[in-house]
Amino acid sequence: MYKIICHWSRLDWHFPQTVMKEEFETKQIWKKAIPASVKVDHQGQYYVSVPRWSPDIPATMNRIVVKEDKPLLEAFPSWAWNEVGDITTLQSVLGFEIDEYNRMWLLDQGKIAFEPSPDGSQKLVIWDLNSNSLVDAIVIPDEIAPYRTSFLNDLVVDNKNGFVYITDSGCGYPDHPLRGGIIVYNMKTKSFRRVLDRQFSTQDFPDFHFQIDYKPVFKNKPLRIGVGGIALSGDRSTLYYCQLTGRNLYAVHTKLLRNEQIPLEQINSSVQVLGSKGTTTDGMHADNRGNLFYTMLEGKGIGFFDARDRSFHKFVSDDRMLWVDGVAFDQKGSIIFNNNRLHEMVEDHEIDWNNPYNLIIWKAYVGKDVKSYLYG
Repeated sequence: MYKIICHWSRLDWHFPQTVMKEEFETKQIWKKAIPASVKVDHQGQYYVSVPRWSPDIPATMNRIVVKEDKPLLEAFPSWAWNEVGDITTLQSVLGFEIDEYNRMWLLDQGKIAFEPSPDGSQKLVIWDLNSNSLVDAIVIPDEIAPYRTSFLNDLVVDNKNGFVYITDSGCGYPDHPLRGGIIVYNMKTKSFRRVLDRQFSTQDFPDFHFQIDYKPVFKNKPLRIGVGGIALSGDRSTLYYCQLTGRNLYAVHTKLLRNEQIPLEQINSSVQVLGSKGTTTDGMHADNRGNLFYTMLEGKGIGFFDARDRSFHKFVSDDRMLWVDGVAFDQKGSIIFNNNRLHEMVEDHEIDWNNPYNLIIWKAYVGKDVKSYLYG
C-alpha cells in the first residue's frame, strides 16, 4: 500500500520578500530546483534538501509548510542560514539525516554549481530540532574530501559507537577522472579518515550505461558517478553502499572502519560484493529488522535486500516514480521517498511544467514496528 504525501508541478518557496518571489519567477529558477532527499522529524514535519547545482537556488535546506492548501518550501533553519557565499552557513546540501535524538545531521557539499568548494565550506552541521539550535559544525578538510573533485553525497549516523559514515561520489569535477571514497568521522576525536579511496567499489562501473523507460540516461554525455547510496545495518555492524553508475551492492564490516589502526589496504581487500540489485540506485536506508531499502531508477520504485538470505526483491513501483532519489522511515511502520525526474531536469528535457505530478513525496507501509536502522 502506498500513497502520495504531497506533489508539485515544480518547486516553490514561501518567500519572506516579494522581490525574491518575483526574481524566482522571472528567471524561472524553479527549472533547476531539484528536491533531493526527504526526511521527517519526531514531530511529523517534513524536510527537503535542494542542492545548489544552480547558484540561484533560494535555499538548500528546507521545511515543507502548507499555505492555502499548497505545499511550499521554507528555508531551514532560517534564510540567514542559507546565505550563498557565507561558508559558515549552508551552501549546498544533498544528504542529511535525522537521528534518534531528533538531531539533524547536514552534509554540506560546499560547492556551488560544481565550482571548487571554498576552504571551510565543506562541513558536517548538527542541528538540534528540539531546541532549534546549533550543536556543532565540523569542517571537512581538503585532504579528506578534495575541494575540486569531491561530491559529498549522503551519510549515516551511528550514535551508539560514535561514528558517521559519508559517501564522496568524487564527481565534483566534470570531465575529470572520478575520485570516489568513503569518509569516516569519529565523534569522540572529531577527526576524519578517508577509506576505499578510488577502490573499485567506490568508483563508477567501467563503460556503464543505463535506461529509464527505454530511453538512454544522459545519452549525450554518459553519467559517471561513484559511490552514492549508503546504509547502516540496525546492529551497526555492516556498512552497505553502491555506486550510482552500476548495479552492484557492496558491504564492509564497520569494526574495520572504526579502528584507525587497520591499514587502508586491509579495508580495501575486505569489501564484500553482495550481488546485483538489478537496477541503478541513488538513495538507500536500512530498517531495524535486517532489510535494506533502495531506490530503483531503472525499476521506477523501491526495492529491498534481505540480509538474512542475501536476496533482492521489488517492493513498490509506479510509472510516476521517475528517478526515485531518497528513502527514509517515518518510525510509524512506513518508508517515505521522493522522485524528482533528475535525469530529465539536468539534461533539459522537454518537461510539461503544468503536470501536477512532476515531483512527488510518497509513503509506503512496510509493517508494524518497522523503523529506521537508528532504532535497531
